[in-house]
Amino acid sequence: MEIVTLYILKIKKEDKKNMIKVYSMPTCPDCEAIDKLVAGNPKFQVINIGEHVRYLKEFLKLRDSRKEFDRLKKINDVCIPCFVLEDGSITFNPEEVGLHVESKGASCSLNGSGC
Repeated sequence: MEIVTLYILKIKKEDKKNMIKVYSMPTCPDCEAIDKLVAGNPKFQVINIGEHVRYLKEFLKLRDSRKEFDRLKKINDVCIPCFVLEDGSITFNPEEVGLHVESKGASCSLNGSGC
């Protein structure tokens, strides 16, 4: 019985490695649209950065250390939704992960210029 349990845990860990992480927050209109599109899709792991401080810290560590965020930070963008692909690369473009979203035009940037 113990061997079976370990095997199942190993599969679950490997499945998480093959998932696209989506850092989002339900109060962000673009994130809300993404969350609806990926709901129930095992290819995506949605991480609500507002749910717990550990998720926010995880996201901020990524945002503060990766060059992919620099352009968006310069325009005061919050940088969500953010997609971390299986290979560790980062994109902010939903179409690069196979999703098509129509922007609502709401504002999520710190300076109010866009989401």
